[in-house]
Order: sequence, then structure tokens, then C-alpha cells
Amino acid sequence: MAFPANWLKQSTIRCAEGKTRAIVPCHNHSMFLTIPTIMTWTRILAIPLIVGVFYLPESFASITSKNRIATVMFVLFAATDWLDGYLARRLNQTSSFGAFLDPVADKFLVCASLLVLVHLNRADVFVGLIIIGREIAISALREWMAQIGASKSVAVHMVGKLKTFAQMVAIPFLLYDGRLFDVVDTRTWGVWLIWIAAVLTVWSMVYYLQKALPEIRARVS
Repeated sequence: MAFPANWLKQSTIRCAEGKTRAIVPCHNHSMFLTIPTIMTWTRILAIPLIVGVFYLPESFASITSKNRIATVMFVLFAATDWLDGYLARRLNQTSSFGAFLDPVADKFLVCASLLVLVHLNRADVFVGLIIIGREIAISALREWMAQIGASKSVAVHMVGKLKTFAQMVAIPFLLYDGRLFDVVDTRTWGVWLIWIAAVLTVWSMVYYLQKALPEIRARVS
């Protein structure tokens, strides 16, 4: 949710003499509890639920049941990424806090799910390192570029969108780990898609670094 920074309001503090002493920011605390923001928070709260499913005792749920429960939860919570943005615009509840929290929640959900898949031996550890490492590096790069007023240089590119699509299909396929509708072998498709996502991850990281390189050189030299 890339929204304008309108959640800080300016107000004045007046001294006893009636003079204006300073201008200070006032936080609009309601932004933490809007419907879109609450939906974004649910993606973070979903992480221990998805992880916890696989720690349920076998007497309570079989591995097949665990796979299906985790898959359904991932799909439902991941869908809130689109829904919270839609509701924020529809209800006029956009905020810079929402713009900050939304990608953070997405990255938490994806990285936690990848770690689960690596633990279950359904995804290669190098895939996890590539995708998670890239998220950390690009997040740091975007934060720095925003501080110097050059955030447009690392705006989301089509390669990044393709990477996101590939991994958001691959993760539920690998969580399901079976034959969907007795036709689709989700393990095979998931492995291929997660490796494609890893390749696109490197490609997109190189692209963003190239776009940011002129700014980096200008401040290093």
C-alpha cells in the first residue's frame, strides 16, 4: 500500500505568555486500528499459526491434514495483501503507517513460510538464503534511497512483480505437497516455481542495484 504521508498533523504548543513555542508532530493513533491495517496485522499474526500447524502431534492431525491446513491459511492470509489495499482506498483510510506495515507483513509471511519449507526439506536452503537475503538487502537499499530522496530509482519493477507471483504460487504448492485434484503434482511444480522465483530474485536485485548505483557513486566519491 504505497500511500501519502498524511498520518502526521502539525500543532503548536503555546507558552504561558501566549506565545507559540514550537511546532511538534501529533500522531493519529486511529491509524493503527483501521480495518485495512488490522487486516495487514493478521498476516503477521498468521506466522505462528502456519508454523505451529506442523508441530501438532500426529495423533491430532496427519501430515496431509497439516499440509492442507497450512496451505489454506497461507492462501487466505496472503489474499489480505490485495484486500487491505482495496479497502484502504475504498474507505479512504490510507496512511503512511499502512504503507510501511504492508510490505513488512508480506516479507515476514513469505520468509517464515520459506523457513518452514526448508525445515521440511521441501525447499533448498540456498533458495531460502537467496530470497530472504535479497529481501533484507533491497529493503535496506530502499530505506537508504528514501532518506536521500531518490526512492523512485528503486520503485517496483516488472521483474520484481514476476518474482512475487512465482513465489506466491510456489509456497502454497510446496505447503500442500501432494496431487491437487489428482492432476497437479504440487511438489514438482512448487520446486520449479521456487527456483524460478530465486532466479528472478537475483535478476531484480541486480536491476535495483544498477538503478541505485549512480546515487551510491555520487555519495561515495
